[in-house]
Amino acid sequence: MTQQRLPNTALESSSPCLTVASDGTGDYVTIQAAVDALPENGNGNVPIRVKAGVYHEKLHMEKPGIHLIGDGAEQTIITYDDYALKKFPDGSPYHTFHSYTAFIGADDFTAEGISFVNAAGPGKEVGQALAVYVDGDRAAFRRCRLIGHQDTIFTGPLPEQPMDRSYFGGPRDGAERRKLRQYFEDCYIEGDIDFIFGSATVVFKGCEIFTKNRLTEAEAANGQVNGWITAASTPEDVRYGYVFLDCDLTSNAPPQSVYLGRPWRHHAKVCFLNCWIGAHVKREGWHNWNKTDAEQTVQYAEYNSAGPGAGRAAERVPWAKILTEQEAAEYSIARVLSGSDGWQPFEGGGEHRRLDTPSSLRNI
Repeated sequence: MTQQRLPNTALESSSPCLTVASDGTGDYVTIQAAVDALPENGNGNVPIRVKAGVYHEKLHMEKPGIHLIGDGAEQTIITYDDYALKKFPDGSPYHTFHSYTAFIGADDFTAEGISFVNAAGPGKEVGQALAVYVDGDRAAFRRCRLIGHQDTIFTGPLPEQPMDRSYFGGPRDGAERRKLRQYFEDCYIEGDIDFIFGSATVVFKGCEIFTKNRLTEAEAANGQVNGWITAASTPEDVRYGYVFLDCDLTSNAPPQSVYLGRPWRHHAKVCFLNCWIGAHVKREGWHNWNKTDAEQTVQYAEYNSAGPGAGRAAERVPWAKILTEQEAAEYSIARVLSGSDGWQPFEGGGEHRRLDTPSSLRNI
């Protein structure tokens, strides 16, 4: 399907914009101040141009239509360092869902050319630490970097109930669970344990998914697990969960130490199509999180993988699937994301390309 290319910088648009500059040369010196200045029921007509710089901010954004445009992900960096084991003044822990660097709680959010970083450190020291908590429909990230360790990206909504306590905590505890769609294009995503997790329907198009090594040499020699890329909690009545199209799965972790995913909830759905998969990914591909009954309900699949970690039916777990060409056609961006409103966030050309080598093997 041919799609019209939308303006991807403020300079391409005739609309006015607000500017944020940490050196005081813009309209605001913080991103949160610019967000707070937007009308409560915005429609995206006033983008926020965030100039190059490092912004140490914990962003909370609950207005619709917010559009953040950076000077490039390596130049415009939003970073914070909250984490799950941190304590509130009353002594209660932050838990996972208070740990975010950026919370997006309304529909039609767009970010371009920006890094979102949680700099708290490894999960074994600080617990979970989100770079972004995305709890809006039609959210799109283009040419962004999302960097953390454990639980880098949470794609809302929350599951219906926690597994280990009576509450989740965080800004959406107890909120209505909606069916949300999100889109990441040409992004760099880095983490180690369950670093892409949640309930939304999400397409990752042309992204680099970098699994960070967290093992010592001794742990690696013992064959310990370095990480899990996904931990989906797709609702049972939702057709698509996470769909990775034309992505590169890279790592500095030991070979055979990373799983493609494990089910946070029993109906997790994850599919990798036309992806280059590095040697860090285990031959069996998927882990059941010690939930043997989930093997009957999850939908884990691949199609046309390349690279040393590519899926082969004889090696992957028997409860995962290698798709046929006809089955893979069901995972077009339009089918996955369009919904009843015809949302089409895709900016690029053709939907599929064959990847024989990764776009990069960098460790950012």
